[in-house]
Amino acid sequence: MVAVVRRRRLSVRARLTGLYGILFVLSGALVLAISGGVTISRTQVVARRANGVIVSQVAPALPASQGTISHQVVTASFIALGFMALISVFLGWLVAGRALRPVRDMTRTAQRISEDSLNERLSVDGPRDELKVLGDTIDGLLERLEAAFSAQRRFVANASHELRTPLATMRASIDVAMAKPEPAPPQTVALAARLRTELDRVDALLEAFLVLARAQHRDLPGRAILPLDYLVSAALADRTEAIAEKRLVVQDFAEGSGAWVAGSQALLSRLVENVLDNAITHNEEGGWIAIYSSADEQLAELVVENGGKVLSQEQAGELAQPFRRFGADRTGSDNGSGLGLSIVAAIVLAHDGRLDLRARPGGGLTVRIELPVATTQAPVPA
Repeated sequence: MVAVVRRRRLSVRARLTGLYGILFVLSGALVLAISGGVTISRTQVVARRANGVIVSQVAPALPASQGTISHQVVTASFIALGFMALISVFLGWLVAGRALRPVRDMTRTAQRISEDSLNERLSVDGPRDELKVLGDTIDGLLERLEAAFSAQRRFVANASHELRTPLATMRASIDVAMAKPEPAPPQTVALAARLRTELDRVDALLEAFLVLARAQHRDLPGRAILPLDYLVSAALADRTEAIAEKRLVVQDFAEGSGAWVAGSQALLSRLVENVLDNAITHNEEGGWIAIYSSADEQLAELVVENGGKVLSQEQAGELAQPFRRFGADRTGSDNGSGLGLSIVAAIVLAHDGRLDLRARPGGGLTVRIELPVATTQAPVPA
């Protein structure tokens, strides 16, 4: 197999510096060549104009003298050219950096802008030159992206809300039909049970959509200051049956960690619940779950590790995308909606935190959540 080696291209600043240096050396060499030729020519003219007596006395030394002068001029010219070339490269590096400073500022601002901060703009100042036009063009693109994302989130929230009414009507119609005095045929009873199950799944999916839209809009209802170990204990208590069903061994090292966070109690509870649901659903029979929590002066950290099937790191990194599934049984939490970890990611971002998903070498997943630590504490909710 033939290996293709790509040349590493120099940065724009380095290329501009090289261009400045080359142009200076070429122009300097041309100027020195012209000035050297003029100096030598004037020396020869002066020597020819000397009177006859002086000429007869110094004539034998003129060729040597002219050669010495020419050599000195050339040597001094090359030394001066080399010295100025170094200075020109240094000055070219500074000038190129200053010329590219607006581009670097635009790049840093563009890198900081994400889906959750599309309201920011580059706002390039100065005359309407090429950089100003480029900045205004990017600002226009960001404005269109912000409008598109906002319209998408509004549609998801509105559609989820509006669909709840017909779902409630369908569920009520099934209950009325099954409540008639005469007994229903077994096929009808089975069909009604199946419809109720599917309606429950659709209702859970709509609820997940609403939570996702609320988190993406940074709508944080019911703000409170909460300890992470309280959220973990409450979520584990609600999942005792599911844990026993799979015979999972749960090690809760988060208890008493002293990690407090501030935010929406409903969303933070949902965050912990979804992470645990994911760890339970995609675990092996008789597997394990380990939960850790800690805090420093700035961040509170929650880590949930679980056993399970082996995933690549690329697959693990994509699990926070909506409806992302790997394997026949990986359908996410929320009753198989495939939105469990994407909701976690949205809630973490809404609370200015960070989510990290890592595939474990022996199988399973490590979910690491960092949230700003609460500066004060409050009584634990009942």
